[in-house]
Amino acid sequence: MYSGSEEANSLHRKLQEIHRRLVAEYGSIISFLDYNSPFELLIGVILSAQTTDLQVNKVTPVLFARFPDAAALAAAARSEVEDIIKSTGFYRSKAAHIQGAAAVLVKEFHGQVPQSMSALTTLPGVGRKSANVIRSHVFGLPAIIVDTHFGRVMRRLGFGQATNADALERELLSVIPEDLQSPLSMLVNKHGRVVCLSRAPRCCSCVLLDLCEHAAKEQGLLP
Repeated sequence: MYSGSEEANSLHRKLQEIHRRLVAEYGSIISFLDYNSPFELLIGVILSAQTTDLQVNKVTPVLFARFPDAAALAAAARSEVEDIIKSTGFYRSKAAHIQGAAAVLVKEFHGQVPQSMSALTTLPGVGRKSANVIRSHVFGLPAIIVDTHFGRVMRRLGFGQATNADALERELLSVIPEDLQSPLSMLVNKHGRVVCLSRAPRCCSCVLLDLCEHAAKEQGLLP
C-alpha cells in the first residue's frame, strides 16, 4: 500500500510521462486561437463559447480590423458587432459580452487586460476557464484550463472524478505540479480533440493507452 508521499510521487511520475509522450506527439507549443494581443485573446476566448476555434479565427480578423482595441469595441454600434460575429452562434449575447468586457477594461483597467483571477472574472462572459487561458497564455502563470476535452481525458486517465469544471480544477490543483499545469492543459486538450474522443475514442492510436484507467477497465484489467 502506498503512503501519501509515495502515492503523490507515483502520480507525479505518471503525469511527467503523459507530458513527455504528448509533447513527442504534438509538440510543446499549442494554441487554438489566433491573436496578436491580450485584448484579442480575451475577445476570442469569449467568442469561442459553444463554437469551434476555427470559426472564431475566421471572424476575429474582421472584428479587430474594425475595432482594434477595447475603447473602439466598447463604443461600436451593437448591430455592426453582431453582424461580424453572427457565424459564431449566440451572437446577440456574445456581442453584449465582448462589448461589456471592453467597456469594463476601459473603465476599470485603463483598457488593459488584468492579470488576477478575481479581476478577470468580473468581465462579462469570462469564467474561470477563460480566465485561466488568459493567465496562462498572456502572463505565463500556472493554470489548469478545464474544458470538455481536458476533463474527459483526465478522468479517463484516472486523475479526478468531478464532472463540474470548477470542481475538477480544484481536484487537480493538488495533483498537477505548477510547472506542468499550463502545458499539460493544452496538450491534453489537443489529445481529446483528435484521439480521445467522447463517443468513439481512438484507443488503437493512443500513445497513452497503457496509462489509461478507462482503457484498462474496458479490457477487464481493472474493476
